[in-house]
Amino acid sequence: MKSLRATLVVALITISAVLILLASGASAQSGAGAQGSAQKSFDTLKTLAGSWEGPVTVTPAMPEMDKPVPVHISLRVTSRGNALVHEMQAAGTPDDPSHYDHPVTMFYLDSDHLYLTHYCDAGNRPRMVAKTSPDGKTVEFDFVDLAGGNENGHMYLALFTLVDANHHLEDWTFMMPGDKPMHAHFDLQKTK
Repeated sequence: MKSLRATLVVALITISAVLILLASGASAQSGAGAQGSAQKSFDTLKTLAGSWEGPVTVTPAMPEMDKPVPVHISLRVTSRGNALVHEMQAAGTPDDPSHYDHPVTMFYLDSDHLYLTHYCDAGNRPRMVAKTSPDGKTVEFDFVDLAGGNENGHMYLALFTLVDANHHLEDWTFMMPGDKPMHAHFDLQKTK
């Protein structure tokens, strides 16, 4: 009887240990899958490093932007590959952020998510989290939270679509005061 009881105890301990290992392995795999997706999205965005130019169109239309306005985008990998810097300005304007719009966006991994923080000319810092399309060519960032004031509106969504190595699209949605969305579409060609 004692040996049967001992055998059952050992069997229960073994089954418990196996179940714990299986559960922790499944948990690690699900985390690795999410982290893998975030890492893949980040690696995809890092391929955009370089200088880009192209027209931007705005919806709803604005009288001062009755035709597409050329924009210059600079993307560079920094911090030993741990961050991607995105800088935007109207093409042909001096590099003087104290007098001209010059928003900066930082992309970075945090745990199993890819985030961006947009340092906006509106004086705030919206943070967004990425989700990737199944084909891996589109990375969409959805609003998470906002630091700083909202009296001038804030950036709300960002969508990056890779067409090929020398062509990508960016779609940014800005929430105007009163939560009125304004959409900007950038059609960008690589210049270097």
